[in-house]
Amino acid sequence: MARVRVATAVSLILLLLNIVVDCKTLKRDVKALNEIKASLGWRVVYAWVGDDPCGDGDLPAWSGVTCSTQGDYRVVTELEVYAVSIIGPFPTAVTNLLDLTRLDLHNNKLTGPIPPQIGRLKRLKVLNLRWNKLQDVIPPEIGELKRLTHLYLSFNSFKGEIPRELANLPELQYLHLHENRLIGRIPAELGTLRNLRHLDVGNNHLVGTIRELIRIEGCFPVLRNLYLNNNYLTGGIPAQLANMTNLEILYLSYNKMSGIVPAGLAHIPKLTYLYLDHNQLSGRIPDAFYKHPYLKELYIEGNAFRPGVNPIGIHKVLELSDSDFLF
Repeated sequence: MARVRVATAVSLILLLLNIVVDCKTLKRDVKALNEIKASLGWRVVYAWVGDDPCGDGDLPAWSGVTCSTQGDYRVVTELEVYAVSIIGPFPTAVTNLLDLTRLDLHNNKLTGPIPPQIGRLKRLKVLNLRWNKLQDVIPPEIGELKRLTHLYLSFNSFKGEIPRELANLPELQYLHLHENRLIGRIPAELGTLRNLRHLDVGNNHLVGTIRELIRIEGCFPVLRNLYLNNNYLTGGIPAQLANMTNLEILYLSYNKMSGIVPAGLAHIPKLTYLYLDHNQLSGRIPDAFYKHPYLKELYIEGNAFRPGVNPIGIHKVLELSDSDFLF
């Protein structure tokens, strides 16, 4: 009986080994990545050896390619090819990798638009295209990526308005649109994103008021970091900002905002960095700010405050890299 059990176990192991050996990469993914490999300007191809991106025999998976087994096939689930000076248009073939959960092509020299076919990647959780030369509008089809948690489009040349469709991303936690050429108003619908922790739309050409942005009751319930700096925002600082009780960083520098600083902001429990400099604010800074237990830096220069109003902390430019908030 023992011999029978051993023989059965050995047979099962051999069967499993055969399954692993015979498991082939889905032809759709092989075709897509070989199309990318053939694209001009992809310096990474020197490390892409063999015809199968998930590895074949003694050959490992291609550099930056992660695969997993689904049934009888292997599929590509992650593509991370960054900081290798990829030159040329965004590779549309990427949008045929329908099982991707992570696409990271940051810090390259990609040009042109993001194709609307990006909306096909329904399983995508992380899309990182920052530090490229991408242009045109941000495609509204990104709003179809319902599992997306991290969206990094900073440091490109996107133009047009921020698409309202981004408010259709229920899992989104990090939205980075810093340093582009975006215009128009920030969609108030973004405030309905229940998981959004970090919103950075600084260094664009955006207009409107903060009051418009936070007009939806209960908006931005878990937001920690709000970057609106270096735009053309007008109007006052609304007292309703104090309802965003999770705020830690509020960056409003270099806009055209006017009026007084609401005392209620000093009661945001964990507010740590408050940047109000280079606006048209007036009046005085409420004493409560100087007693705040967490507030480390308060920048106020370049306004019309009353004499005797003092900053808090050592003045330095707050420019946190997108990578500080990846995970």
